[in-house]
Amino acid sequence: MSDTSAQAQPEPPGPRHVPVMLRRCLDLLAPALAAPGAVVVDATLGLGGHSEALLSTFPSARLIGIDRDPQALKLSAERLAPFGDRATLVHAVYDELPDALEQLGIARVQGVLFDLGVSSMQLDEAGRGFAYAQDAPLDMRMDQSTGISAAEVLNTYPPGDLVRILRAYGEEKFARKIVDAVVREREREPFTDSARLVELIRNALPQAAKRTGGNPAKRTFQALRIEVNGELAVLERAIPAAVAALAVGGRIAVLAYQSLEDRLVKQSFAAGASNTAPPGLPVVPEQYQPRLKLLTRGAELPGEDEISGNRRAAPARLRGAERIREDLR
Repeated sequence: MSDTSAQAQPEPPGPRHVPVMLRRCLDLLAPALAAPGAVVVDATLGLGGHSEALLSTFPSARLIGIDRDPQALKLSAERLAPFGDRATLVHAVYDELPDALEQLGIARVQGVLFDLGVSSMQLDEAGRGFAYAQDAPLDMRMDQSTGISAAEVLNTYPPGDLVRILRAYGEEKFARKIVDAVVREREREPFTDSARLVELIRNALPQAAKRTGGNPAKRTFQALRIEVNGELAVLERAIPAAVAALAVGGRIAVLAYQSLEDRLVKQSFAAGASNTAPPGLPVVPEQYQPRLKLLTRGAELPGEDEISGNRRAAPARLRGAERIREDLR
């Protein structure tokens, strides 16, 4: 883990992207960020669109931006350079948020934002292997300096593990058919590029399955990406860690783009918003009272206007919560 000043990067600015549900995210966090000296964490910095808006909207706030992708950090550093030392960028995975704050000498924060999943930059950059619509090396690592690639997963995992990954992370009904085809093909020649995998999936699926639901490869690509980056395990640790870092009155907003992520966020928020007293107590003692208040009724969805202007907003699900008491247990 390392941190870098938003002023120190000489790289040219990256392409502008459209932050998803930006106005609603700002509104959810606003009551906690209006006070002087507020600290907000953008735990998934990406190209810095949400962070730029947070720093512009709350001129007395300090921002800590976290991302595991070194290229994203370079591009967002250029974008956020006008804000000077109000923005501190940290190279880390977002479940390392407590360590990042400790190294910066920050005990509690007033806001945390997560914009989960793969970033616009990673999707658009040929060669990262995230997008099934263009041929590229099968990499899919958000931080290409560490871990194993999607090609290594396809070429080395036992068939049973591949089936489990496709079913659990991609919710792919035809996981067995796809994996059987992968195993036959990898024995002939190891996988290296995305186009070959896309073609294999098209050929492996029944004709009826290819007529609905968009590109038939999207579930397999999602599953491989989640496995390569350990996304669900990281998220399962990150949400409680972020809640623990919030001061009383602090707020958290989470944008998820697929049901597995959203389910983890929902469960974590629900646990924090419930009392933990043993059943049957006539009065719930203070230490068992909820720590969180839910700020959204279920998951909020983007409006039709936003989706028409930014198709990547379509699957977004936004949840928010406020820290209402310290954990006394």
